[in-house]
Amino acid sequence: MPDWTLPMAGGCRCGKVRFEITRPPMMTTICHCTGCQRMTGSAFSTTVIVPIDGFAVTRGETVVGGMHGDQGRHQHCDWCKSWIFTEVPPAMGVVNVRATMLDDPSWFVPFAETYTSEALPWALAGSPHPYEKFPPMEDYQKLMGEFAAR
Repeated sequence: MPDWTLPMAGGCRCGKVRFEITRPPMMTTICHCTGCQRMTGSAFSTTVIVPIDGFAVTRGETVVGGMHGDQGRHQHCDWCKSWIFTEVPPAMGVVNVRATMLDDPSWFVPFAETYTSEALPWALAGSPHPYEKFPPMEDYQKLMGEFAAR
């Protein structure tokens, strides 16, 4: 897996919203659910899971779009509507950043794939950890430990 360099910067398509990641990613995933397919207009969404205290919006403001509930809130640029990151329940201590919003996403390789049950047949990436739905909550610590060891 290619290395990343901290801090990592990124932003939306139009550049009105910028962000920075200052702590190492905890895991990388892609999600094949039909919701992510519709949100991205593609076969899946990309995610870099980072500690919440290692992520900051450095310019602009985001608005909620897509998912609006207690399970998470999709954050978008109000101008270009790019889906930049997802806020998850605060108790989880992470934020899910769209890898494609990074200035340099070339290092991104999916470590896990979720919702393979809804994947377009040609879109499976062959990650080491495929899941038909989401991994059980008790699997996340093990997955993140294995990701960190790579």
